Amino acid sequence: MERHEEIQRSITKKFRKEIWKRFTAAVVKYDLIQEGDKIAVCISGGKDSTLLALCMRELQKHKVKNFELVYLVMDPGYNDINRQVILDNAELLKLPITMFESDIFDVVAKTDRSPCYLCAKMRRGYLYSRAKSLGCNKIALGHHFDDVIETTLLSMFYGAEVKTMMPKLHSTNFEGMELIRPLYMVREADILAWKRYNNLRFIQCACRFTENCVLGDGSGVSKRQEIKALIKKLRQTSPGVDLSIFNSMHNVNLNAVLGYTDDAGYHFFLDAYGKKTNGEGDDGE
Repeated sequence: MERHEEIQRSITKKFRKEIWKRFTAAVVKYDLIQEGDKIAVCISGGKDSTLLALCMRELQKHKVKNFELVYLVMDPGYNDINRQVILDNAELLKLPITMFESDIFDVVAKTDRSPCYLCAKMRRGYLYSRAKSLGCNKIALGHHFDDVIETTLLSMFYGAEVKTMMPKLHSTNFEGMELIRPLYMVREADILAWKRYNNLRFIQCACRFTENCVLGDGSGVSKRQEIKALIKKLRQTSPGVDLSIFNSMHNVNLNAVLGYTDDAGYHFFLDAYGKKTNGEGDDGE
């Protein structure tokens, strides 16, 4: 068996429970793939998006549904070393990538706004645009379980809002396009274990502003890294705390929040207070 076949096989054998079953569970639970889809799997060069590409290829081989895949790589201005890592991994894993270039890093370097926010927004736009030009109706991103719960807490702690990273979204600027996150239920620790098991090397942080992250020296701590450290600490005394955060976004009790927003606008709890006669009250508190 060739090396790329061993790596591919490890997903459904060695990491069947931790990765493959959770990946397929998310695809089914959130109805992420339909017959006839043409999906651009967006590969950044990191461990998450590369694993996603292999999982999507494996799912396609199982022929549960008929869909097409494009392995899309955008170069936003990587240095030569990072670009070569992506090309080497594509060759190693036999992924027929479609690569295109953009000037995102150059543009972000000149802004006074948050560079991370602008970079993420521009990346999304470029990926949607190129994917659509290739005939795709969806883009797939490599966000995982930990990204979801970290985003949930970031929104609460720093955004004063209860919201999470959704498993799929309709694009507001590219009609007919959709974003999906098939690794939604896969934990980062298991992705790291898969990476180490197969002795793989990926880009960790390719942004010009934070290239020191590639060295793994831990400098330049972000708000997300702070939240990640907090969750890690909470796990030490409450091992299931991360799953509780994740499940809470599936179980929002609108009768016990002060306000919420939907397509109709903002709703304050006093707007409906006194109008309900279903017996709810403070007896259970």
